[in-house]
Amino acid sequence: MKLTFWGTRGSLPTPLNAASVRAKIANALVKAEGRAISDDVAAQRFIDEELTFAEWGTFGGNSACIEIETGGSDYLLCDLGSGARAFGLSALDRNGGPAKPATYNVLMSHLHWDHIMGFPFLVPAYIPGNHIRIFGCHAELEEAFRRQQEAPGFPVELDKLGAGREFIRLLPGCTTEICGFQVTPKAQIHGNDSYGYRIEKEGKVIVYSTDSEHKVDDLEQMEAFAEFFRDADVVLFDAQYSLADAMSVKEDWGHSSNIVGVELCLHAGAHHLVMLHHDPMFDDVRLEVVQDETRRLVELIGGGQELRVTAAYDGLVLTI
Repeated sequence: MKLTFWGTRGSLPTPLNAASVRAKIANALVKAEGRAISDDVAAQRFIDEELTFAEWGTFGGNSACIEIETGGSDYLLCDLGSGARAFGLSALDRNGGPAKPATYNVLMSHLHWDHIMGFPFLVPAYIPGNHIRIFGCHAELEEAFRRQQEAPGFPVELDKLGAGREFIRLLPGCTTEICGFQVTPKAQIHGNDSYGYRIEKEGKVIVYSTDSEHKVDDLEQMEAFAEFFRDADVVLFDAQYSLADAMSVKEDWGHSSNIVGVELCLHAGAHHLVMLHHDPMFDDVRLEVVQDETRRLVELIGGGQELRVTAAYDGLVLTI
């Protein structure tokens, strides 16, 4: 089972600007002083051996969109943030162009703009023969997508799209089969409601849990989410805030922290914590520090339990 991360930012897209690129180049040049880098092979070796990910790359700026490989011709996505545009172009390329129809299944965590804004730019939605199936627990599921494309906000109304569309209501706690996966939603604490998904197939378990706040003093709630995460191969987790912010100035803002993610995953016996929905205020260096600190936390409190930690970035591919 393979996951591809097309968008990992929270709240709004955060593209890398020219000043940030310039700073990365300047830092690399300083580190390369005195080294003989005369060809591409030497340059690539220098990047791999001497620079950190934050120094040569970026965690990206697209908002949430994650693809789960189905093993067939259908597609399965979690959310339709701005990363959906890159996914759609990739899907068409993999299909060999627009002539081959496909079904696109989408699990919606919630309907805030950063999670639906990529849909008007999802090219397969404009191609007759394709079929878009959008699943979610909100009563306003279709309304949110329809209103997003109404004038004067967007020039193409929802009914003008070429692909067929379905909006399918799910119920929290009830398991539904979606293109070969067993999918179970769970209600989460977030403004206007949010839902996580436990996604299972052939003994593998993925949990997608973004835009979810956890009250660490509410033991019943923490235990319920530990059960939801139980023995998951990978937990995609909203770690937007520091614990201090999540419990003080940003309490009740609907997001969680890396520390709570570690605690829940260790308690649940999960194998891989993938942090996403990154704060738009965090640059690449800050996110890399968070990743390193989180890994160190697992070493300190894990009691020898293995828990892999990854800060997701746009373009990351994981195989389970």
